[in-house]
Amino acid sequence: MTETYPYLISSRGMAAKASFADVLLAGLAPDGGLYLPEFWPQITATQIAGFARCSYNQAAREILTRFAGSAFTADEIAADVAAAYATFDDPRIAPLVEIEPGLFLMELFHGPTLAFKDVAMQVLGRLFSRALAKRGGSATVACATSGDTGSAAIAALGGLPNIQVFVLHPKGRVSEVQRRQMTTSAHANVHNIALEGTFDDAQRIVKDLFAETQFASAVNLTAVNSINFARIAAQIVYYFTATAQLGRAATFVVPTGNFGDVFAGEAAMRMGLPAEKLVIATNANDILARALNDGVYASGTVHPSLSPSMDIQVASNFERALFEASGRNAVWLRDAMLAFDRDRKLPLPGTVLLRLRNRYAAACCDDRDTLDTIRQVHERLGRLVDPHTAVALHAAYKMQGSSKEPLVVLSTAHPAKFPDAVRDATGIVPPLPQRLAGLFQATEKFTILADDKDLVRAFIEAKLARP
Repeated sequence: MTETYPYLISSRGMAAKASFADVLLAGLAPDGGLYLPEFWPQITATQIAGFARCSYNQAAREILTRFAGSAFTADEIAADVAAAYATFDDPRIAPLVEIEPGLFLMELFHGPTLAFKDVAMQVLGRLFSRALAKRGGSATVACATSGDTGSAAIAALGGLPNIQVFVLHPKGRVSEVQRRQMTTSAHANVHNIALEGTFDDAQRIVKDLFAETQFASAVNLTAVNSINFARIAAQIVYYFTATAQLGRAATFVVPTGNFGDVFAGEAAMRMGLPAEKLVIATNANDILARALNDGVYASGTVHPSLSPSMDIQVASNFERALFEASGRNAVWLRDAMLAFDRDRKLPLPGTVLLRLRNRYAAACCDDRDTLDTIRQVHERLGRLVDPHTAVALHAAYKMQGSSKEPLVVLSTAHPAKFPDAVRDATGIVPPLPQRLAGLFQATEKFTILADDKDLVRAFIEAKLARP
């Protein structure tokens, strides 16, 4: 029997079906929507159980090939997965650590930039380069980051031929370690922009540049943040491996900003993963918690916090969840997103909200609670956690008495990426791992730009015009 692989379709229904390679190199759909598979490939209970007896690399190959189709051979995927994870400092890639009875941390910070983005980005970068080599030509990567995606993209794409990388981070709204991981890159194909605005502003500019179809086509514009479905596909893997290790369904608690990491959990469930619930853990920028609890998706002012990677008021990947919760109603979804862009507010229909609540729960956490959680975890368990993990742990501790299933908290960053918050909570400055030695002595290189799409486009055009 010949295996059938899904094409990918736009959530807004106005773009042609695309192959995995097309989506990998395109990022955003030409109608402004986000790509999803036309059907979700299925993983059986027997196959899930088998993941407990194989390496993370084998599980990643098995799941990625379900989407790749004829874009890459099994051997090509195997080679790129092996090369990607050879850079990690733990051979388990996403180890599961029980810190209290029934409470687990899934450590996702063992890659080159000490954040969960590496798990997907290291694979995506290699597949991206391979696809580009097959097709020829060049690509311009535009990446909006709230702190971690930018450094992960640079680590994956820096120095590769025929690729120019433009990273926009919100000036003064990322940690110093996060900023330096981006701005000290020595690669000539990496260009850093410190935008005088928020992450939402940076993300809006990137989407607006894609909407300028003549410009986007001329420079072969693409994206590697979580609007690119290939990122989601690679993140699906660790939900399966964690469940296989536990041998039972779990509730996953996910520190959430742009909704990509937690939507990968929904994708895994739609592929057959048994999971009790996905818990959206947010900081004071609680648009997602408000949407789920109040039934209205409404953006507000972005508040700087101790967990800057979650300082987001417009969660791009929520569109994918809305598409699925609406029964894949692209007409409704397109109108809803246009209304949200116009009004910054979207009341969720009853059936959509009910379907979201059946899958997701949500909790928010302010900076005081974040510091308290970091301190308590250190005092009780002798363990240092970063503020994003602390936000998720705060939510998990509130659920401990009511959950009958294991709680798995996604630990998305190493505490050394946020030394000030950890020090304020515990009095301890977490040492930088050896792979970041010299980070504070390296020369930074970035350009400060106002929150203006035309300025960013001109900057990109000027850099591309140079030999």
